Amino acid sequence: MTVASPDTAARPADGEAFSTLPLPSAVLDNLQRLGWERMTPIQAATLPLTLAGRDLIAQSRTGSGKTAAFALPLLARLDLRNPATQALVLCPTRELADQVSQEIRRIARAEDNVKVLTLCGGATMRPQLASLAHGAHVVVGTPGRIGDHLGRGSLVLQDLSTLVLDEADRMLEMGFAEDIAAIAAHCPPTSRRQTLLFSATYPDAVGKLAARYLRDPREVRLAEQADTSQIRERFYEVTDETRLHAVGLLLDHFRPQRTLAFCNTRQQCRDLAAVLQAQGLVAFELHGELDQRERDQVLVQFTNGSCSVLVATDVAARGLDIAGLEAVINVDVTPEPPVHVHRVGRTGRAGASGLAFSLASPDELARVGRIEDLVGRRFVWEPLAAVAGGPPPGAGTGPLRPPMVTLQLLGGRKERIRAGDLLGALTKDIGLPGSSVGRIELNDHATYVAVRREVAEQALEGLNRGKVKGRSVKARRL
Repeated sequence: MTVASPDTAARPADGEAFSTLPLPSAVLDNLQRLGWERMTPIQAATLPLTLAGRDLIAQSRTGSGKTAAFALPLLARLDLRNPATQALVLCPTRELADQVSQEIRRIARAEDNVKVLTLCGGATMRPQLASLAHGAHVVVGTPGRIGDHLGRGSLVLQDLSTLVLDEADRMLEMGFAEDIAAIAAHCPPTSRRQTLLFSATYPDAVGKLAARYLRDPREVRLAEQADTSQIRERFYEVTDETRLHAVGLLLDHFRPQRTLAFCNTRQQCRDLAAVLQAQGLVAFELHGELDQRERDQVLVQFTNGSCSVLVATDVAARGLDIAGLEAVINVDVTPEPPVHVHRVGRTGRAGASGLAFSLASPDELARVGRIEDLVGRRFVWEPLAAVAGGPPPGAGTGPLRPPMVTLQLLGGRKERIRAGDLLGALTKDIGLPGSSVGRIELNDHATYVAVRREVAEQALEGLNRGKVKGRSVKARRL
């Protein structure tokens, strides 16, 4: 279902032809050559708005066709007689920026001499400076490198007509909020530009970003319908004495990389986390007794892939939107049936498969019955003995190990450390491949970066031995 403003009432239905849009015949012919005849849902919902010049907030998952949804309007606004940069697309990673540039070039084939330039860290400055000297109508890049060019004066945005924030949630996760603010300060005011924001999720931080940089935006959200066919949901009967042990059996058998385990009480959270840690798992608890620093560090490690299991109460987990969650375990059956549905719905999103396991004692069977009445179906029960023999062949052995490790640097926003500075130190100075660096998060006086487990020691030694932004730093494994 598309949730949007009344402006979208007359939009084309999902799957309608591109020819229904006010696009030049040369553009339509090129789209047909690319094999694009009918719009995807996100294109159908947004293109009538963006081609009319409206600012836009669009929530849509990766792979939904969003690049064309912002490429077509930004290309339509170009004045090719003017060699100045008129469109800027900010992306969280070099890999995404490269993909976006390629896609814009394909769509721009209908016009002659549309110059598209990619500006990302990890590449030498000299060729980029030379390319900018010859002009580029469209610039696609990462916030850190774009900021570097603006600081040098090699990139000027006074003629900018379109600003695109692609995967805005990911950019904020990586700590680029201040870089985006600095870039926006170099752009014309919102009254003289169109700003398009695309995001797979819509946490509060993205809403604040939109309020700051967009002018009277229209919102389009392609709400993901709960697809229970993507979720394998099973119930297991336990006793209070075997409940916590059963969680370990499920994790050892199914081996999900990230699991959110729900408990009804804080004490149960503490007990389960202690049991899992004793078994060698990286498991943390999340409940109301944690202070803000503890909560921040727990969430940083779980969202960036450095923690296998987050054991939480419903209240503490409220508002969390964790992409790619492979499994949910209901350690206790909630007395509120709608809460159960909400718990289970956190996995199996965006077309991915998910696991949802619930442990129930005989005393909780009445609660299970009320949940079944709410969802209108009977649950599948399996004997716990079915998972007691360890993982199936080929699934790996030993305790689950998360793929990432979190490193903490002493120094953050107050010390003027930027995500791009740290990324450059890890990739350019230490020599790590960009694919081994995950989420970067900056606080006022601390910076957290996730790196692949196999390069964690190299990254830690390199950071403590080298410099970030010309200064020595102290790093530790969190």
